[in-house]
Amino acid sequence: MKKLFVTDKYNGKKLSKFVLDSYPYLSYNTFNKSLRQKDIKIDGKRINKDCNISTGSEICIYISDEFLFPTTNLDIVYEDDNILIINKTDNIEVTGENSLTSIVHKKYSNCAFLPMPCHRLDRNTTGLILFAKNKESLDILLDKFKKHEIKKFYLALVYGIPSPRKARLESYLFKDNKKSIVYISDVFKTGYQKILTSYSVLETYNNNSSLLEVEIETGKTHQIRAHLAHIGHPIIGDGKYGINSVNKDFGFKYQQLHSYKLEFDFKSDSSILNYLNQKCFIKK
Repeated sequence: MKKLFVTDKYNGKKLSKFVLDSYPYLSYNTFNKSLRQKDIKIDGKRINKDCNISTGSEICIYISDEFLFPTTNLDIVYEDDNILIINKTDNIEVTGENSLTSIVHKKYSNCAFLPMPCHRLDRNTTGLILFAKNKESLDILLDKFKKHEIKKFYLALVYGIPSPRKARLESYLFKDNKKSIVYISDVFKTGYQKILTSYSVLETYNNNSSLLEVEIETGKTHQIRAHLAHIGHPIIGDGKYGINSVNKDFGFKYQQLHSYKLEFDFKSDSSILNYLNQKCFIKK
């Protein structure tokens, strides 16, 4: 049995929305079947149909873990004794309850050290996530990310065709934690932090869109999404920083942003991970 509590975000929303968001790998059909079998309780009462829920309500779910955390969905790009690289799907957080990390921990539950992620991606950004499989590797990799000795490259489908076709953008970002949104300024303001985002146009399309390769030198929340929107070329499908009418026309539900390449560019000794230096992992 799994127990969840409804947050303000889902107040007045459908039970199905809350449960399926909480368990991204649970299918809608399995959810409906569990309702028919009265395998879901709201505040201690079994229900047999979808309904609206309220903040603070207790949701008890009697569904097998194999439907909630199907480890077969892990797309493992590379693995050895020290690291694990997974291609993350959309609609799942990297950390937290019912996240990619929790699925990884279930798969590796018999290991002395549970693999830990070394960086993050937004819930609906897909792509490569690097996990450390032991404490020494985790410490090394976190240090290398901090020193920018591991490079991350993204593919972004944006609206319009940026000019120039290659640029290094320098701006300032402010994160509003209450609204879960960031703001970009071209000049420094109190509370804003400097961000650096580089892009190059890989392809252009007849529907006024283009595919960019993006690299960030600073890893701030929503940096790529907000920075590209700031210059007038939002990522298609982005419901927060994009253009709703454009997203609807293109038919994408989530931002078309994919972390497709990791490059290891160590400048100093990396102990047990020296063998990774100059290696590159790609998943398009």
